[in-house]
Amino acid sequence: MTGVPSHHTYRIEDLAHRTGTSVRTIRAYQDRGLLPRAERHGRANLYSEAHVTRLHQIAHLLDRGYTLASIRELLEAWDTGRGLGGVLGLVAEVEGPWTDERPDRITRTELDARFGGPDDAAVAEAVELGVLERIDGDVDTFLVPSPQELSVAAELHAAGVPLSAISRHLRELRGQVEHIAARFLEFTTEYVFARYLDDPGHRTDAHAAEAASLVRRLRPLAQQTVDAELARAMRVFATRHLRSHLGSGAPSEPRSDTRTVALPTGTIEAVEALVGTERVAAFIVLAAEREVHARALDELATTTVKAKKVGEPP
Repeated sequence: MTGVPSHHTYRIEDLAHRTGTSVRTIRAYQDRGLLPRAERHGRANLYSEAHVTRLHQIAHLLDRGYTLASIRELLEAWDTGRGLGGVLGLVAEVEGPWTDERPDRITRTELDARFGGPDDAAVAEAVELGVLERIDGDVDTFLVPSPQELSVAAELHAAGVPLSAISRHLRELRGQVEHIAARFLEFTTEYVFARYLDDPGHRTDAHAAEAASLVRRLRPLAQQTVDAELARAMRVFATRHLRSHLGSGAPSEPRSDTRTVALPTGTIEAVEALVGTERVAAFIVLAAEREVHARALDELATTTVKAKKVGEPP
């Protein structure tokens, strides 16, 4: 199982739960030579993310009709760099971890303390959403696949957001993020990976290894793009939201009579594109004042012309 990064460690029960495999099956695979033994750390036997990937590969090959004996031969070929090594390496690259974040554990007591008391309904919903995962044989401890996500929920709750609202927001956000992920995958498949998937001439070990290398290079791009666009959008909308509550007067020149005026979103965006977000309010104020002055001049000129015409002889 060379070439697969190992960032996470699991006990055998956690590994079984993580991969949807039984403890008995994992031990049977080890006895058959399909799965390497765990590493010994003190009194604990710990499995790595590489074991997770290998178990997924075995399950995938079983679904395709391979026998355990033939799977062993394929995996041995991969480990020695022969046969379907490139293809299996590509599978390992795609199915491996897409984040450096390490899963963690949390007890029910710690969970209640972080969220201000017991809430069985909230815990059940967190399990349904995958924010928490139950551990077989330990009803008081949960596996936390993303400690960062749980920390965000705790901070929002501490700020006054109800847990039910956090769950609703996560469901909505997950749907939107999955849409972004699907679109990015379609985009990269169309322009990058189509030749590997559609052209039989590119289904060699060398081309599969090349595709795996591309996956490693392109993997962080989706997150980097989303991070940059989210930062931009949050700044724009947060600024706009704040100004809608504080009024649109120039902040550097306090006014004795400030009023809030609703403007079309398209108008705001057009002004932002022209002068930048920070100058929107000042630009609108000056533009309005210029229009008022222009109309006053037009009115004055019109009145003057009319007066002259009245004074002319018939």
